[in-house]
Amino acid sequence: MYEICLCTADAGRDGRHLYEDPELPGHMWTGAYLALEPDLAFVLEDDEGVAGYVIGTADTRAFEQRCETQWWPPLRAHYPDPVDVARIHRSRDQQLQRAIHRPLLTPTDHIVGYPSHLHIDILPRSQGHGIGLEMMSVLIAALRAQGSPGVHLGVSPANTRAIRFYRKLEFVTLADFGEHGLVLGLTL
Repeated sequence: MYEICLCTADAGRDGRHLYEDPELPGHMWTGAYLALEPDLAFVLEDDEGVAGYVIGTADTRAFEQRCETQWWPPLRAHYPDPVDVARIHRSRDQQLQRAIHRPLLTPTDHIVGYPSHLHIDILPRSQGHGIGLEMMSVLIAALRAQGSPGVHLGVSPANTRAIRFYRKLEFVTLADFGEHGLVLGLTL
């Protein structure tokens, strides 16, 4: 799953060229869900192996607190904090290392009405066949079963294919940060 995260880390395209440490994107956007929310982690397999996943959490704030006590500490011990490197000069790896040491918390206004969040990554070979819709349906059903009233996600504005996919699922814009991304939400 870390490999899939890396292979979709450039706005849905292969991001292997962006990172010196290929595990950093997985540590940032995948691993904590596997470790802390395994019941909300669903994997897509095809004839070639693992081709995608959808992961999430029903309670974003509680998940962030568990990450702070259980997920980030060992990573902080492993990766130095590049605080002494000016933000504008940080490599992609250093940007993620900094986020490990100072993770951004989800703004409260994104959580109100949409306390759950998710990530979905599917390799190109499995895209465009309706599989993503099926995977989202499975996770959404699991979130509903846990009583969630809504789910949110972040997406790069450069990932226009994903944005069209989310709009088809009736996600609405909760926040638009321009080139820094969109936050979309879906009432469950």
